[in-house]
Amino acid sequence: MPKLETIEQFIAMVESNAHDKAIEKFYTIDANEKNTLAKVKSLVSKCIHPYFINGDSVVIQWFFRFEWKDGRVSEIEEIAYQNWEGELIKKEKFFYDPKQFTTL
Repeated sequence: MPKLETIEQFIAMVESNAHDKAIEKFYTIDANEKNTLAKVKSLVSKCIHPYFINGDSVVIQWFFRFEWKDGRVSEIEEIAYQNWEGELIKKEKFFYDPKQFTTL
């Protein structure tokens, strides 16, 4: 079960747009979140509070603004459902409306 401080550090790191560092620090080795980042030129992230913790399960609502390498821009809101193993994210499932990925 993650500590409250760990969740706060994770959110702060993502909001500071240090996504690669957050992946290295907070995800287990077998978790794979780098695929999306490889396609992104820039990414702005904001946690929409509150977030929820229940044992090893954490739910966070995010706002993301993607600037893709091909020049497109997308803004989305998503719900991330995370399963933590101690202080690391082992699995993550995302819930969002795919229509949000239309370009601005």
